[in-house]
Amino acid sequence: MTNNMSPAASEIQAIFDRIAPVYDQLNNWLSLGQHRIWKLMAVKWSEPSPGYVGLDLCCGSGDLAQLLARQVGSTGRVVGVDFSKEQLAIARQRNSNQFSPFPIEWVEGDALSLPFDDNTFDCATMGYGLRNVTDIPRCLQELYRVLKPGAKAAILDFHRPDQSLMLAFQQWYLQTIVVPTARRFGLTEEYAYISPSLERFPTGIEQIKLAYEAGFARAIHYPIAGGMMGVLVITK
Repeated sequence: MTNNMSPAASEIQAIFDRIAPVYDQLNNWLSLGQHRIWKLMAVKWSEPSPGYVGLDLCCGSGDLAQLLARQVGSTGRVVGVDFSKEQLAIARQRNSNQFSPFPIEWVEGDALSLPFDDNTFDCATMGYGLRNVTDIPRCLQELYRVLKPGAKAAILDFHRPDQSLMLAFQQWYLQTIVVPTARRFGLTEEYAYISPSLERFPTGIEQIKLAYEAGFARAIHYPIAGGMMGVLVITK
């Protein structure tokens, strides 16, 4: 992992280290379990096949990496990358607790400077990570670099709905449900950052433009959950 992170990147890293012990529990509760469905959709859109080498970028506690590993099978392998040591420790433990652990390598690394050769991966996923990197164009360029020609990546994250009613509901939900729930876990500041990060996050159309600028041949953004979430699918 590179050690020259900006203060903003170090702050985000510290947030994810702090929330690691309750991250899965909170996400499951706050999404009413729907995050599992959204992650399955992202994996499907990355088009993994048995024997593929897959990348799960900003892997967190590893649930998306495990879903990807199920698809590439015993003849393939998955690399999960995150800059949070605490999240990676949970990911390793979670995988080792499986009756038959998945072929996943856990790597502490920086999404803006990936420690892999060009054209390494057959497919990639990223769940709730793109919004948290300090340089989205650079992150997409790195993802482009490490994917093989023809490979697809699916990036799941929050999205600002186009419809005013859904946007109002999203803002209400974040302020009335998410932050107070996080407060009960002593993590008010850690989860309060979601709203301002979402306001800065590119819309689906803007994400498509950034993907093309990074070199991708095709890009499409799928709004889901009433437009409150979205999956960017990009092809090298």
